[in-house]
Parts: sequence; structure tokens; C-alpha cells
Amino acid sequence: MWVFRKSPICGWVFVFFTPNLAPSPPNPNPTPPRARARPALPPPDPHSTPPRGARGRGRRRRSPRGAPGADRRHPRPFAKNLDFATWASEHSKLLLLLFALASAAAVFLLRGAAPEAAALLCLDRSGSAGGGGPARLLYPDVAWAKVPPLPIAAGSPFASFRAERWIVVSVSSPPTAALAALARVMEWQLLAVGNSHTPSGWELKGAIFLSLELQAQLGYRSIDFLPYASHVRKTAGYLFTIQHGAKVIFDADDRAEVPGNDLGKHFDIDLGSGVANHPVLLQYSHADPNRTVVNPYVHFGQRSVWPRGLLLDKVGEVGHEAFYTEVFSGRQFIQQGLSDGLPDVDAVFYFTRKPPTAAFDLRFDAEAPKVALPQGMMAPVNSFNTLFQSPAFWGLMMPVTVSSMAADVIRGYWAQRILWEIGGYVAFYPPTIYRKDHVQAYPFAEEKDLHVNVGRLIKFLIEWRSNKRTLFERILDLSYAMAEEGFWTEQDVRLTAAWLQDLLAVGYRQPRLMSLEIDRQRATISEGDMKEFVPKKLPSVHLGVDEIGTVNYEIGNLIVEKELWKCCDDHAFIILAEQSNAELAVERCALSHAYKYLPKVFERYSGADGFLFLQDHMIINYWNLLQAKEKLWITNKIAHSWVTVPLESNKEEWFVKQGAMVKQVIGSSPVHFQTNYKESMGEDKIAFCGSELFYVPRRFVEDFGDLVGLVGDLDLHHKVAVPMFFLAMDSPQNFDSDALAGTVFKINLPANATFSTIYTAQAPAVFPVKVLNEIDFIKVIRLMSIGDPLLMELV
Repeated sequence: MWVFRKSPICGWVFVFFTPNLAPSPPNPNPTPPRARARPALPPPDPHSTPPRGARGRGRRRRSPRGAPGADRRHPRPFAKNLDFATWASEHSKLLLLLFALASAAAVFLLRGAAPEAAALLCLDRSGSAGGGGPARLLYPDVAWAKVPPLPIAAGSPFASFRAERWIVVSVSSPPTAALAALARVMEWQLLAVGNSHTPSGWELKGAIFLSLELQAQLGYRSIDFLPYASHVRKTAGYLFTIQHGAKVIFDADDRAEVPGNDLGKHFDIDLGSGVANHPVLLQYSHADPNRTVVNPYVHFGQRSVWPRGLLLDKVGEVGHEAFYTEVFSGRQFIQQGLSDGLPDVDAVFYFTRKPPTAAFDLRFDAEAPKVALPQGMMAPVNSFNTLFQSPAFWGLMMPVTVSSMAADVIRGYWAQRILWEIGGYVAFYPPTIYRKDHVQAYPFAEEKDLHVNVGRLIKFLIEWRSNKRTLFERILDLSYAMAEEGFWTEQDVRLTAAWLQDLLAVGYRQPRLMSLEIDRQRATISEGDMKEFVPKKLPSVHLGVDEIGTVNYEIGNLIVEKELWKCCDDHAFIILAEQSNAELAVERCALSHAYKYLPKVFERYSGADGFLFLQDHMIINYWNLLQAKEKLWITNKIAHSWVTVPLESNKEEWFVKQGAMVKQVIGSSPVHFQTNYKESMGEDKIAFCGSELFYVPRRFVEDFGDLVGLVGDLDLHHKVAVPMFFLAMDSPQNFDSDALAGTVFKINLPANATFSTIYTAQAPAVFPVKVLNEIDFIKVIRLMSIGDPLLMELV
């Protein structure tokens, strides 16, 4: 068949078909469908939305792995079996007519083409209607029943060693104290898997070390796909443990410290007795079918923290569960433990919740009950602190073509979906390890595949269905579908096929399939099925605040339970009041002279980058205050907060006396203070500022203290002294006035006005917001949660 295709230049199409001279006979030995390459897939359009869950929407799609014989041509029963000469003699007029039409069309196309471009007819000889294009993904052809066993070589190291419980870690540095402790965990064998970063001669008493050389000798197919400089080489270690008798595998990292050196106290190691020892588990409710992902950290008392791999638009869902249901124990084949110290958090959390040099040391509720996920609901699962039971060993494989810090989380979502095929589920456990924060953050780019694709991945996985007849066939089917959707590449599909064959070769028996619960009508949740659990509110960190203690409420506009320090890296928030309160860390100070107390505060917090002064009734929206740290902030651009008061002909005695003290202080000041002040204000007027909100960066702290010393015992009021200090320290042109320029500042509000009528989360600050009781406090927090949803955990 000769085809004149559409020209990319002339924009026309002409097709000339030569008829089949004879029908093709049936192929007596058709090529098995899995041995054929799939037709070419067009490259994905970066501006289009990839297809989602096509396998789960009921649309019938022509599969390139079609039924045997699907590509054979079927004979036409009434066609004549003629050779070309006979046919041509009988249809000579038709041939001449077709040739004439083709010639005329060709001349027309060539004449109509633009003179500056060659008119192409794109003559293309094709044997199929599909045409050219990039090669489509090859679906691996695996003869599952013919995978030969892979015995352990008699002379290989550890050939005779067997153990049922293994801890697998990846090592890139010399042995640490944490690793030495893991090697001593009772009744467990530690396996350290090396990579190209591992120091030569690595050795730890009590541990088995798999160097790159030993890995190459194991004979596993999947080793050929593993990068040398990556923790995903643990894949080889998983196979090694299974080949050496593993029944349970604890997937950990090299800084995991197990409290009491006994994993059995924290995880459900033996599921064999099922109901007898572990009768029921709490389970998230499946009442809302649209709820497909949860943050398990909320259940364990940390509402403002989220795990790596959680959709970022879900981090604000901090409310506790209205109710739980229950599920029989015994099929929690993947058990995800939580980590005290440094939990598994993403770079977004890590870089926005503390100063760069500070270490996390968070705690989860050790008394909270473990909780399971129902089918249709997912949560991130990592490789730092996860226990895999034997029926889920197939879920240990990590992909190799995604970013390094996304590999285990994508594996976790992939494994959760397959787990439903065998009636298993994931359960989350109270803290099972302690991880020390070494303050060595990894780049955001290393987890980019999570933030870009995880939402689409979850949706795809929940909609995906397969009619393959065995578990391993469905695993391979899902891996192939994920490559088609762009979640990983063909290399991961080939790795999956090699991994599954390796499992069979080392003696692993694949579990049997079970019907999906999410495809069945679920029972209505009755009131008796609803189980209540209210998580604790443990000290935590938020965007802009670090929680320092238990929530307290105090009537009198001093409801304080936070220390603000993360607005711009490392800052202090100091509470001053007419009356002290040790429980609330409130310092006693005459507010009319509050500035005189600030040098003591500066000295106490010598490591702070700056100091933010916030007066009563002023609400600061800290998420909007990420401006420069080196400039002064004050409300000099806010009407009614900052005003200029002339001194000549002023009949207000108070202002006259204050002006006289300002002249005395400025007159005795060093030249740079005098120059700055007089250039901005002159000598015949003073600035009067409510000083409800101002910021002093570290480089001006010494100047501020010097000016306080110049005031001495003078009765200079705070609202006059502070603007004088600012004008003396620097020119207003250098103030970061934009930082507070959008502040909502109201005076003379009607008697029936409430703070909800003036508050906006878009402003840097709002004044006045009068909080008189706990109910007002809750209302304010709910309003502020528009800017920081994690504040909702306080109420």
C-alpha cells in the first residue's frame, strides 16, 4: 500500500490505495501477543492533561496485548484468488482512471505550494495503518512458570546463614552509634547495603555488609537496573534477606534508634494468631468516598506536621476524626511507624518551620492507638521506619527513574494499591524509633516528583483496575500503566519484571488474589460502629510560631501561648504588661516607658536576628511579613498611627513638655543621631506614633540601647521616644515601610463593631482586635486560619 500523507507544508491530504491482490491466509502460528512490541505511543503533550484511570472508568480500550490472533487478517469468503496480470487485464480502465486522478492531484498540490517551501507529498510506504512515530513501551514477556530457581552458591559468604527477622539499611558513611545499636536489636539481623559512596572496608560487628562486589555476585536480574550511588540499592538487600529465610523485614535508615532495642514492643511482628492477640484496630472511616488521602500525624498529636509525600493542599486539614470504625487485625501487612525527633517530613516543612541551624526534636503521642487505612484511602509510606510482612515483600521494590527522595513514597502508594488486591491494608503505629536531626537538609529538587505528581498518582491508583489472573501479573500490569501515565519510565517496568522474577527465583510464593472491597457495596456505618478517639495536642511548630507549652487562656487581652521566632528566621517576641504573669512568661513593665525595658530584652536574647514589638489589640499576620531582615519597620506610613505634631503655638502642655525633652536628648546625641533626626524632622516639631508595631533588626540594637541611655531618667513617653529613636537611627527613606503599609488600622469604631468586620488575612497586621475571653480567642484563631490553616489545631 502506498500512501500520500498530509504534507506539513502544503496542508493537503491525498491518499491512493492499491487494492490487496489476494486475501491473506490465516496465520497457523500467530506470534504470542506478549512477544510483539506495542504500537508507538505519541509523545505526551506537556500542555495537556494525561489520561487518568482509564482502566477504572469502564471505557473499553483496545489493548496492544490483545487476544491471540487479534492482528491476523481474516479472509474475505467471496474474494477471487487472482494474480496481478489477470486482475489488471480485467480492470485496466479503472487503473488508468485512478492513475490519472493521482497525477492531477499531485500537479495541483505542487502548483499550490508556497514558492519558498518545497511542496512535499510525503510519500510513505507503510505496512500498517498506524504509521510511524516513537516506539511504544514494550510490555515485558514473562514466562512465570518457567522462572528457574536461584540457589545460593555453596562457596558464597553467608551461604548457610538463615534468619526470619531482618533490618535493612543503606549505608553511605562509616558506621555510627545508631547503626551499632540496630545491630544489637534483640532477635533481629542487621543487613547494611553498600553503594558507591560507602567507604571501603566498611565493617560493623553483628551486621552483614553487602558491598557492591558481593551484590554483583548474587545473580539477581534486578541488580542490573540499580544505580550505583543511591539508597535504592536496598532492593538487592531485600532479595538477599528473602533468599536467606526472611519472614519480616524492617525497612530503616542508618540513624534509626529503637527504644529499648526491641521492635516487638512497637510493631505487630507475629500476625499468625490474628484475632487472638490483636482482636481489632481502629480504622479511618470510609463514610466519605471522596476522601482519598489522610495525614496520620494528626491522629498521633501533631496536627501542624505532615509526612513527606502528603498533598500540600491537605496539610491544612488538621481537625480530628469525627469517628473511626474498626477492622480485624492480622492483615496489616505493611506497618508504618512514626519517628520521634525528626519525623519523615518534606523539604517544604523542613525549611519553613525552624531556623537553618536549629534541629527538630518533635514528639508524637506514644499512647495513641494504632490506626488502619480502609481501601480507597491512602497515606505516605516511607523506607525509614516501615515493617513489611511476608505477604507484602513484593512491595519492597523502589523505582529507579524518579527523584531520590520520592522513590520510597511512590513505592508506598504503588504498594498500598496492590495490597488491596490481596485483602491487606496499611496500619500506622505510635513512635517506633527516634531519628536525630543532623541539620543536613536535602535539596527540594530531590523530592520534586512528589509535589508534581502525587495528587494525580493517588487518583489514578484508586481508579485503576486489572483483570489479570495472578498477583504478579497485576503488579506488572500496574507498573506498565504507571509508565504509560508518566509516573515512572519503561526502565521501572523492566525492573518490575526482573524483580518479580527474582522473587520467584529465591523461593517467594505470591499471595492469592481477593476481591476488592471498594468494588462492593459497603455496609452503612451505624452508631454502634462509630468509635471515638480525640488526639492530644502536643507542643509543635507552625509557620511563624514555635509552641512552648500548654494552651492557657487569660482574660484581659493577654492570651499568650506562643513564642514568635520564625517570622524571619530567628526573632524574639517579647510580652510586656503592667502586671507580670510567670505562667504566661509575661514581664512587668510600665507600658508608657516600655522602650526602657527593651535593652534588657536585647541582652537576654543575644542570638536573635531582630525584635518585633507588638502592642495589645494588634494582630500580626506573620505569613505576610517575610520582608528584609536588615531594615527598620514601623507604622510611619499608616494614617492615625504616625502623626507629626508642631511645637510652635502648640497649646497642649503635654506635647510642649515632650518636645522639650526630645530637643534635650537630640542635642546631647552623637553627630550621626542628630544629623539623621534633624534632616527628617527639624527642630520645630516632633513625631507622635502609637508604636503598636515596630521591628528592630540586630544591626540597630546597639543604637537603640544608646538612645535609651541618652533618655536616662527623663519622663519621655513611649509614643514619642520610639519614633524619635527610629528617626535618629536611620532615614525614613531606608525604612521598610512597605512591610506594614497594608496594615488595617481603625479608630473610633462603632460600639457594635466586631473584629470579624475589620479582620483580613491579606493585611500584614490588623488593629484593633480586642480579645476579652476564650470565645473571642477561638474566633480570632478561626479568622487567622485563613492565612495559616494549621492554626485550627488550637481550637
